[in-house]
Amino acid sequence: GDKTQNHLRMSVIQQGTATLRKAKKTTVKTCLDNPFVFQWKTIDGEDMHFILETLEERIKHIGLKKIESPRKKKRSLTKKQMERKGDVGTNEVPKEGETENNQQKAGWTDISIRRQLAIGVNEVTKALEKNELLLLLVCKSAKPAMITSHLIELSASRATPAGQVPRLSETVAPLLGLTSILALGFKKQSDKFTEAIEAIIPKIPALDVPWFQYGTEESMAYADTDSSENLEPEELAEVLEDELTSQKRKHMESNQPDLSNVILQPLKIKKLVPNPNKIKKPPRKKKKAFSA
Repeated sequence: GDKTQNHLRMSVIQQGTATLRKAKKTTVKTCLDNPFVFQWKTIDGEDMHFILETLEERIKHIGLKKIESPRKKKRSLTKKQMERKGDVGTNEVPKEGETENNQQKAGWTDISIRRQLAIGVNEVTKALEKNELLLLLVCKSAKPAMITSHLIELSASRATPAGQVPRLSETVAPLLGLTSILALGFKKQSDKFTEAIEAIIPKIPALDVPWFQYGTEESMAYADTDSSENLEPEELAEVLEDELTSQKRKHMESNQPDLSNVILQPLKIKKLVPNPNKIKKPPRKKKKAFSA
């Protein structure tokens, strides 16, 4: 009799406490992904050393560097120290020479040379959009690779030679007085770096972008200049207008890429699962309202 009563009690407790939890459905979002994979081409070891040596020599010769003003730690002063400081501060006046020297030390040594460079991913991206660069160098240590991968298509669209150089940040950043340099661009008006740019460009491999592999046609020169010497001013003006319109038309045609060699690829369908490892965020601590 006792055994049957205990069994009934256990069954009642199990029926009352048992709860069925429904498994939550995992939300999956489908999106279209780019089928083309863009990667920087590897530069040979000899070419890499040559690029780094030429940059190091040129920067040392120019002497461009950023000098930061030393930061002083602010300490909390007591009332007596504040009073003493106030008494001393009224009598002491900073010298003019000291302030001028402090202002000269902070900042770039030569701003005109600094404007010839585009330092950092943001500056390089803006300069490429405006088509201002002759050469672009990217550091291999940039992680994740997404930070610099967009510069491949952008530099190819502007016909700007660009390459990924290992140890670029390690060698160039200390020379310029910076902690790191993930991207370094040389602008078209950079007269101080012309020799270095001309030496580095042949060492950089061409970018692999499918829809930009076509021959760039140069702009057409004015035709029949010898025959236009004997014309009258009005006729010469008409001939020049016709030549300009035809030149614009040819220039527009030459700018359009020849897409006959491009092989189209189907778009990839990518499935995104938010928080796949199901890592729960810690609950926020609510501030208790103190009652008066």
